[in-house]
This record gives sequence, structure tokens and C-alpha cells, in this order.
Amino acid sequence: MQQVDFGQPRYGLTKNLGTLDFAQAREKVETALKEKGFGVLTEIDVSATLKKKIDVDMNSYLILGACNPKLAHTAITHEPAIGLLLPCNVVMSKNAQNEVIVSAVDPVAMFEVVHRQDVEPLAQEVRTLLQEFINSL
Repeated sequence: MQQVDFGQPRYGLTKNLGTLDFAQAREKVETALKEKGFGVLTEIDVSATLKKKIDVDMNSYLILGACNPKLAHTAITHEPAIGLLLPCNVVMSKNAQNEVIVSAVDPVAMFEVVHRQDVEPLAQEVRTLLQEFINSL
């Protein structure tokens, strides 16, 4: 089985949840996101997709597309093309030690490509909410 070591990417906010059951971790993640005003719009089960398409076995790897509607509306109002960078991805994976790793995209790092100073405070606000979400896990 292929192992994925997520590490600490500079463009992500990451936390190790230990050997928590993946389904329990998923519930915990969704509850914590809701508490910060985010809902899950999309779900991509990467491990299941790769197994089906190319017969590769890998540890659990799930991408959740999280959205805070109010903040998304504000972002799109300021920069209509920002939808190319939405929603905020939250990745759940299992490492070689069978620990659940949760990582949310860092909006400040992601929005650097926009090069608009008026979007920076919004990116910082979203980053704060996502960091609080990660810290609450």
C-alpha cells in the first residue's frame, strides 16, 4: 500500500489527530468547520478514485471543499475570478503510522497569486478562521 507523508507544507495549516478512526475524524472535521461558518461543498475520495481508475492502493486520502458563504461572496465581489481558487480545500489523510492528518489550505499563501492588496485582509480573516478550526481539532 502506498504511504503518503503529508509533512508541513508552507501553504497549509496542518494538525496530526493521532490514531483516531478516520470516520470519527471526518465527523470531527465537519463539526469544527461548521462551528467556524464553513460547509462542505465537495468531497473527493482520492484513494478510492485511484483504486478504481488505476488500481493503486494507498492510505485514506480525502479532499473536502469547504466554503464560508459570506466570505466567498465578499471575495467574489472584490475579485470575480477568485472562484478559480475556491473553495478552501481541507485534506484528510493517513500517514505511515496510521495517524490522521488534517490540513487546510492557507488562504494567505493561496491568494498571493491574485496580487490585490484589497483582498489581503479577507485572506487573513479566512486564514484566522481556518487556523482556529485546525486548533480546535
